[in-house]
Amino acid sequence: MKILWVKAERLLPVQNGGNIRSYHTARYLQKNHHLTFLSYYGGARDAGYEAELSREFPNAVCLGTGKPELASFGRVVDYMRHLPAPTPYAISRFACPTVERQLAQSYEKQAFEIVICDFLDAAVNFPAALTIPTVLFQHNVESEIWRRHASNDSGWMKKMAYSLEFSKMLRYEQRMVRRFHHVIAVSEDDRNLMSAWVDRSRISVIATGVDLRQFRPDLTQTAVDPLVMFVGAMDWMPNVDAVEYFCREVWPAIVRRVPRARFRIVGRNPVPRVQRLSSSAVEVTGVVPSVVEHLREAAVVVVPLRVGGGTRLKIYEAMAMGRAVVSTSVGAEGLDVRNGEDIVLTDDPPKFSEAVATLLEDIPQRRRYERAAAESAARFDWPAVGARFEEILEAQLVSRMSGNGQRTRVLA
Repeated sequence: MKILWVKAERLLPVQNGGNIRSYHTARYLQKNHHLTFLSYYGGARDAGYEAELSREFPNAVCLGTGKPELASFGRVVDYMRHLPAPTPYAISRFACPTVERQLAQSYEKQAFEIVICDFLDAAVNFPAALTIPTVLFQHNVESEIWRRHASNDSGWMKKMAYSLEFSKMLRYEQRMVRRFHHVIAVSEDDRNLMSAWVDRSRISVIATGVDLRQFRPDLTQTAVDPLVMFVGAMDWMPNVDAVEYFCREVWPAIVRRVPRARFRIVGRNPVPRVQRLSSSAVEVTGVVPSVVEHLREAAVVVVPLRVGGGTRLKIYEAMAMGRAVVSTSVGAEGLDVRNGEDIVLTDDPPKFSEAVATLLEDIPQRRRYERAAAESAARFDWPAVGARFEEILEAQLVSRMSGNGQRTRVLA
């Protein structure tokens, strides 16, 4: 197959969950097919990034949009200016006339056999008539994240802004899901949500994967120090909300019971709200060369998310390394895990505190969770995920060809 993969923002370095999923899937497809990776990003041209991407994907096409990165005040001003527009602000900033023209030419020339739109960000630039079989890769249901923000935030101004963006995102996301020939979701929960907008047969689910070569367990040892850990990009608002909630509602009871306990927040770009959590018992690392060494030190990994969508790759990575995990139901949403066997799930703050403290103190119980977690995660290696993705693309290519070889047109 001749495949065009279109992604907004930089793919490298591979750090956040969406980029990890995209990177491993695209690398797998490239082994057997002619894949062109189109990456467009804000700011001036970055020759270093483009060279690095070309080493990973020899047919890569990179476009610097020239749009400057806005500081917090500038973004507020830009948001207010955009307020009357129907398109969600989070999407509008990814619109790019150059990308739009390039995609229009690709469809007009029938330059590819199948096109992958990597999430809603890039969808804003796709032509109205999709004359090539085109798949939307949905890493999560974005409108659900905004709905949860609106539900959980206590400040009236933020609540109002979140509610407005939720309404805009819901309309936009429904339109995009209906528009593309097929949608690939990452969980049954996401498919169930999107099935209200489009026939369920047009949505496939592909499980989240984990790099078992990088994340390997050492079940001969368990952590000695009572170190609790959260791993994730700390400029992503669901993660920010999660660690604030954990430090406010869960952590104090753990420290009262296990005075030596320490909480480490591992992740790039910690915003000021996260940095303010730092104390004698709470460490904020910022960016780290690799999370592997940190996970090796963790006694318990926590995922206290209240807002989010899709699936959390960090849970499978922690489990693959044989770490005991305590999560909210939202944190583990869509993952094939078993509460009380390979993970502990609870949405109640006192029960969350109790679970973490028990695992810190009861080493035999923690070891049982560690072994079960490693066994469960071993089923989700990336090659298996890539092979499933490939099957879906091939099926779409066949189903979208009519008897005379002309592809079906889908209009917005």
